[in-house]
Amino acid sequence: MSHGSRFSRGAVSALGIAAIVSLAVSGCSSPATPAPAESAKAGGSLVVGVTSDPDTLFPWKATQFQAVNVLQNVYGTLTEFDADLNVVPGLAESWEASEDGLTVTLKLREGVTFADGSTFGSEDVVSSLTKIKDEATAAVSRSALASVATIEASDENTVVLTLSAADAALPASLAVINMAMLSSDDTEEALNTTPNGTGAYSFDSRVANQSITLKKNTAYWGDEPTLDNVEFRVIPDESSIVSAMQSGNVQMAVFDDPLVAQTAESGTIAVAKTPQLSYHALQLNATRGDLADVNVRLAVSCAIDRQEVLDTAALGEGEVIGPITSPAYKSDPESRPCPERDLKKAASYLAKAGKADGVTIKTIVSQGEYATSVNEAQNLKAQLAEAKITLDVETLESGAYVDRWIAGDFDAAVALNGGRPDPDGMYGRYFTSTGNLNKVAGYSSPELDALFAEGRATSDPKDRAAIYTKVSNELEDNAAWVWLFTSYSYTATDSKVKGFVPMANGSLQYLRTTTVN
Repeated sequence: MSHGSRFSRGAVSALGIAAIVSLAVSGCSSPATPAPAESAKAGGSLVVGVTSDPDTLFPWKATQFQAVNVLQNVYGTLTEFDADLNVVPGLAESWEASEDGLTVTLKLREGVTFADGSTFGSEDVVSSLTKIKDEATAAVSRSALASVATIEASDENTVVLTLSAADAALPASLAVINMAMLSSDDTEEALNTTPNGTGAYSFDSRVANQSITLKKNTAYWGDEPTLDNVEFRVIPDESSIVSAMQSGNVQMAVFDDPLVAQTAESGTIAVAKTPQLSYHALQLNATRGDLADVNVRLAVSCAIDRQEVLDTAALGEGEVIGPITSPAYKSDPESRPCPERDLKKAASYLAKAGKADGVTIKTIVSQGEYATSVNEAQNLKAQLAEAKITLDVETLESGAYVDRWIAGDFDAAVALNGGRPDPDGMYGRYFTSTGNLNKVAGYSSPELDALFAEGRATSDPKDRAAIYTKVSNELEDNAAWVWLFTSYSYTATDSKVKGFVPMANGSLQYLRTTTVN
């Protein structure tokens, strides 16, 4: 979630080019960061209002939006996304693939240090990638390294990855915070108390359920961060954050709720609207009860008017979508079995499943992590009731929801999931039989395994797009989940705040160029 200048709907289409990733990229010495506004002075403190406390400070396990937003500013990754979601150098200043694509050589930036003063080098990269690959670590992006067979340091600043098959998705996969580079000396237990990264800001202090404060990392390898301090202040309700902004106690916030965003906009508060790659979905767990029957899942999919969910929960601010939201690979929502709500078809699918009298589906929803969740659940419940499908909704606080979600402990879940520029990074970990979040997805098939493998091994963007169209159709034809819509994020900033750049992947990484006059 993020913002800075008002984006039009068309802004997201520029990401099409950005999503096309080549393995043979090599990079320059500093990340693509826009210069702060010339009139703005560096320094100062920024208070960002957030609705929940991060549920973890360990980057390899962070899935909750608030945790991700904090940790993106504290930790570094080998590659990064720029403002247009192009893959650019991060802690690796260049990378190069061999002709057959089976060897990738990473040249690391020299002179980089962790917040504790220790030096970053190849042993930290080997240690980090090896641990992320280890199933025992339970890293949420483990599957993104499935093609990596060996990880070796050829010297202090060079790491060589040997792959089992060419992997066009790898550079983009290395850019996400779940791939953060950690010191080989650190443990999960220590980092959950005191994060130790190479990012633009370093951890300063935390008051549980109240705030997390970061301070400028004066030894940061890139352009010097512009703020002295950033405080993420927990205020559980978006409307209360607006009040805190109006009274001057908070200078920035990112809202999900368009209604709240409208109330925030005033003479001293600007609101920027950014289309997001993240998507709203009703996740169906095909391993549980009646949902194991594809006909029951198709009945659910056909009984929902997605535009009505969008209109009811988010004032129509968004777009009905299929599985893949990245512009370069975007799914066509018209190609699903029921592009429009079709109660007759839903009834026939239920009859085919031997469930003509109806089914009950236990469904979890989180309260607090994003604003539209409960309204979405209520609208879905009302619509499905007309098709003899009862959603038995259980509302959970954010942390409890994430625990149940990660464990795959649900029949259905109302969810907002982060999107990624590359479809493999977005869905390979969910919908392949070996994917580390396959338990969460509740669905895989030999066809999908083969298609994802083909997508990774293919570098030509047109050929990849054709493969991911097949992936999308396979997911929709089997109603793996019910994809609903993408929405916007609304970044509210006080008039004193300059230089923040919103991103379609929701990242707050451009706090490093933000100033407060």
